[in-house]
Parts: sequence; structure tokens; C-alpha cells
Amino acid sequence: MVIGSLSAWAQIGKGDRINGPNFATRSPVVASHGMVATAHPLASQIGLDILKQGGTAVDAAIAANAALGVLEPNNCGIGGDLFAIVWSAKDKKLYGLNASGRSPKGLSSEKLKAVLGDNQPILLYGPLSVSVPGAVDGWFELHRRFGKQPMKQLLAPAIRYAREGAPVPQVIAYSWQEAVRRLEASRSTVQEFDNFRRTFLINQQAPKEGQIFKNPDLAATYEKLATGGRDAFYKGEIAATIDRYARKTGMYLRKEDLAENRSTWVEPVSVTYRGFEVYELPPNGQGVAVLQMLNLLEAYDVKRLGHNSAEYLHLLTEVKKLAFEDRARFYADPAFSKIPLKWLLSKEYAAERRKLIDPKQAAKRFDSGAPPLREGDTTYLTVADDEGNMVSLIQSNMLEFGSGLVPDGLGFVFHNRGTSFSLQSGHANEYQPGKRPFNTIIPAFVLKEGKPYLSFGVMGGAMQPQGHVQILCNLIDFGMNVQEAGDAARMSHSGSSEPIGSMMQDGGHLALESGISKEVRDELERRGHHLILKDFFGGYQAIQSDPVNKVYHGASEMRKDGQAVGY
Repeated sequence: MVIGSLSAWAQIGKGDRINGPNFATRSPVVASHGMVATAHPLASQIGLDILKQGGTAVDAAIAANAALGVLEPNNCGIGGDLFAIVWSAKDKKLYGLNASGRSPKGLSSEKLKAVLGDNQPILLYGPLSVSVPGAVDGWFELHRRFGKQPMKQLLAPAIRYAREGAPVPQVIAYSWQEAVRRLEASRSTVQEFDNFRRTFLINQQAPKEGQIFKNPDLAATYEKLATGGRDAFYKGEIAATIDRYARKTGMYLRKEDLAENRSTWVEPVSVTYRGFEVYELPPNGQGVAVLQMLNLLEAYDVKRLGHNSAEYLHLLTEVKKLAFEDRARFYADPAFSKIPLKWLLSKEYAAERRKLIDPKQAAKRFDSGAPPLREGDTTYLTVADDEGNMVSLIQSNMLEFGSGLVPDGLGFVFHNRGTSFSLQSGHANEYQPGKRPFNTIIPAFVLKEGKPYLSFGVMGGAMQPQGHVQILCNLIDFGMNVQEAGDAARMSHSGSSEPIGSMMQDGGHLALESGISKEVRDELERRGHHLILKDFFGGYQAIQSDPVNKVYHGASEMRKDGQAVGY
């Protein structure tokens, strides 16, 4: 047998664990003083160092996120947006932060449509895809409210790695190479791709596993933030550089857009699921879809259906389709559209929608609900500290390497979140200047009897709500531990109606990981699901709090390079 082909590797099989299910890659990490879980081991170690130095959970999260901008630049960085949910042990309360940016005020809807032409979507790459990056303001807002150590200290480890370099791990190297291939294929739409090549390639190629990647331009940018604060980015020298670059490349982003940008503190929204209080952030994100799916599932005996049985996966897929119809119609910037959240999250609405589910047949399409009155790629990390504070934080470029545009000498790529707007007149998510686009990145938090139970997230676009629900069912319905819940095989449904205006007409497509049996696949096909071989199944980090033993259980799944560490 020649080792190297996928079929050859499949014949080798997995080893057997001495305890627990064999699909789990390892035990949860257990520690009593603090815990950090990120998508890169070096970022996790940086966060842990900050905790050991007396920093808060938010301090460690900022330091880890800054490091990920160096270590995992394909998925995140200061050219993107940020969302967070923070548990304050002192206040015994959750706080939500929306640090997503807005569209350029100088680009009207009429001008955008004139540039694009009739019925053309916003291109995934290039100048029209860029909205204001909100991540830096998010860092400083979180730090102002919950930080302790100076930002200079928090950014120092990331600056060191940016200057000295760090080895690229396996999954990030693969994703980096795939992203570069996609950008190369769309090169005609990227006017300043040379900046990207100078910044993110080594000898004109994406780095391979184990190669040392350096980003001295980003180190210099971080140093400006460490001394000049958030205004260095939104009003100072960095803002001026961005403005000059935007004018040169056809972006409509201006220093005035940056100067006016502010994060928003928001109240997390929640539903109860079998006695657990599940919290997400309100739109313009998609977290409400998680809560709607849980409301729909709550009436079923999910445990009796069996984990990853055909009955369970069919139900989960149909529930996802229903929630995503409302996601496509209602989720948008609440400053521009009144969103009927109370109605969407009511148990009564879930009961009505549940009647549309056929237990034996996959639906080709659903309509969104009608309110009684008309109301108008990513990195995730979580940290917990010795005082009981916890933070659930997610940050993204949207697609890997976002727009592909790298401002001169700054070392980061602009995200392409602006492509998430709809161009349909009257749509809740219709493009308007100064508006936040629909955003897929969602942190999550769960309380049990008013106390922290779980801080977690699942990366990956429309996979995120599906991933959140599968994690919660694994923990609550199927009794898995926090590591098993992430390692278990997943489903991913694609092709639902979307907030950009596209509509599901054919039932979409269902992808299943290899841990799901052929018998289940055959039965799902008999029920009318269109199975595809490959999709993205997300990436998961979590910290579970144990108030009885006063310890944290950390998890980082096998689909990423990540690590959970504690002390």
C-alpha cells in the first residue's frame, strides 16, 4: 500500500482511545485559573502568558487576536470586523459589542448600481467590496471597559512575531494556498494585487507548512496603534495612508468614513433551550438564526432520534432552511430597518413554523414568515480568567484575504464584507451609504441558572448557525463533553435563500462528513436531499465553566490548527 493517496490513508484508520468515544481527538483541557482557546497554538500561548501576567480575559483576547492577524492572516486581521460577548464576573452580566464597520458615505446606491451595471452583484474582490474595518475600534472599546494591561504590552507579542517571523502550521498553510489560487484567478478585478503579493507571499508563492512568515509592515502598524491608540487608525497617519490608497485604487472609503466609525454596545438576545439560556448578538449579524433553530428543535425528542441519524439530520436540515428564510428577509442593520426580533424569537412563532416541516420529505423551498404587523472566513477565540470573566470573540476578513487589497506599507488586507449587501430595492439589507452590511460572524454564550456555562463559536460563513446548533445539541441532548461536541461529525446545508437577495428553489445541497454512515446518506437521499461530497464544516473553540469544582474545560477541534491551554 502506497501511503499518500486519500484512499490509502483511509485504510489506516484511527487509533483507539482508552476512554471516551474514538471520534474525539483528545480529552478536554482542564484548568482552574484561566483558559485560552484559539485557532493557532502560538496565539493561545500568548493569551495564556497575558493571563499569567495578571491580565483580564479581555486583555488576553486582544493580545491573541492581534497575534492571529500575524499568524492566521488569511482569516482575520485589522482590515476586518469584530463581534464579542463578555461575561463580567463583577457585574454578573453579559455585554455585547458590535464592532462591524459601515459602507462608504460617498458611494450612493445609485452610483453603485451605475458602476456595476444592471442586476450585477458586488464583486467579491476589489474596491467595491470594502467597507470600514471595525476590528481596531472593537479592541479599544473592549479594552476601555474590561482591560487592565496597557495596549503596548498586549500588542508586543504580535509585533515580535511580525518582525521575527513564525512558522505556518498545516491547515493555515493549506487554506493560504487555496486563497491565493482564488485571488490569482480573479486577478483582473484586483487592481493592486502586487501589494498583496509583496506582503503575503514568500518567493512569489503562498507559504508551505513550516515556512517562516514575516510581516514587518504589520509590525510597524501595530506599533502605531500601541502608541497612538485607536485614533492612529481612524484619524491619524494610518487613516491618511488608507485614504490615499483608496483614491488610487478606486475604493470609495475615505478618512471621513474612518473618523466617524464607532463600535456599538448591544444587548445580547436569547432563548431558553431545555433550561439553558443561549445568547447571541442581534443583527446585523446572523446569531438570531441559532435561536430560531433551537426554538424549532425544542419540541422534538432529539436524543431519541439518535446522534447523526437520518431522522435527526433531516430535521436539522429542515429547521435550518426555515430559519434561513427569515435570515434572508429580516436580518440587517437595525439603524436602517426595524427587525421584528420579539416575534422572530417567540415560541408561538416557532410552533407555527414547525408545522411546515415534513418528517419524511425534504422541502424544495420555504417562504419567510409574515409578522402580524409589518415592522419594517473567520477566526474565533475564547478566554476565561481567574476572576471568572469570560469573553467570546470572533473576527474576520469575510472571505480568506478578503478583498485582496493591501494598503501601501500597512501589512493588512481589507475585508470584503461590502459584498454582503443586497441590491434589491426595498430589501432590509439593501445597500445604502453609511450602513452596516449583513454579517455572518457570530460569537455565542450560554448561561445555566444565570451562571456561565459555555463560551463558544464555530467559524465559517453560513455554517456558523448550523455549527452552533449542532454543538449545543451534542452537549445538551447527546451528553458529549466539550471536546467531543466539537470533534463529532457534522452536516452542512448550503443553497438557502440569502440576505443578498438570492432565493432557494431546489432545496439546496447537503454535505456530510465521513463519520456519517452510508446507510444514513442513502436514507437522506430517499427523503429528497441533494447530497454533495465536500463543503466547509467550520472550526470550533470553546470554554465550559464548572462552578461546582471551580474549573474550566477547554476545547479546540481537529479541523483547525488550534489549541486550548490553561493554567
